[in-house]
Amino acid sequence: MNIIEINVENAKQFLVDESFIRPVLIDFWADWCAPCKSLMPILEKLANEYTGAFLLAKVNADEMGMISSQFGVRSLPTVMLMKDGQPIDGFTGALPEVQVRELLDKYLPKPWEKFVNDAQSLIMAGDFNTALPLLRQAYEDSKHHAAIACLMAQCHLELNRFDNAEAILATIKIADQDAHYEQLLAQVALKKQAAKTPELVALEAAHANEPDNLQFAYQLAIQYNAEDAYRPALELLMAILRKDRNFAEGAVKKTFMDILAALGKGDALAIEFQRKLFTLLY
Repeated sequence: MNIIEINVENAKQFLVDESFIRPVLIDFWADWCAPCKSLMPILEKLANEYTGAFLLAKVNADEMGMISSQFGVRSLPTVMLMKDGQPIDGFTGALPEVQVRELLDKYLPKPWEKFVNDAQSLIMAGDFNTALPLLRQAYEDSKHHAAIACLMAQCHLELNRFDNAEAILATIKIADQDAHYEQLLAQVALKKQAAKTPELVALEAAHANEPDNLQFAYQLAIQYNAEDAYRPALELLMAILRKDRNFAEGAVKKTFMDILAALGKGDALAIEFQRKLFTLLY
């Protein structure tokens, strides 16, 4: 329940008792009050957006005069934020959404923090694939929070997607490069080195010696993909397609599409290379 109409029977339960469980935002309003009618949709929108982090309790001041008097309401609209049975903040008049949001943000977790908390539980359980979409959503909603980027990199590391992890870490600004970042960066370097099989080393050498040999490039891309090094695999396949779209009778393009499909539609790497392929073809 995000929103409730207050009456005599439920007033104590939802204005006082509920505030010991979660914050309660009380909106004192009346039908004749024009500012009340402009403020209420904002409060309702935020109550639904925060999905139960607080309860919006609507009090019709004309019908609930005794309750309004008990709370010391002298003008409408009046909004009070209750916690543990006591008013802790509030305002009078119709504020714009940004100011109401600022008030709530002082006392409530951000909506995206739930995604992070759920993702951390999944990480603890070893379910990195399920954690990643939650972290991507939180990363976008939080305007690219560095700590969330580190968690995304951690998941990619656990899934042996070293290049994805490295690419994410590269986006973190110097000011945000904390101990966790340094630890992840070191893990990327160690795991990338440990992951190189003799076959991969030999193919890298062959490609380095003959960079224009598309067959060597294709074999190296296949080996990268086999060892979950998706970015270098896709980069090599894209380089081949730029030179010969039908190389190996279309096998290169099929391998490219198979890797994208395996990564999944929401994967950032898949989206990046889907755009590159679209630009090449069209």
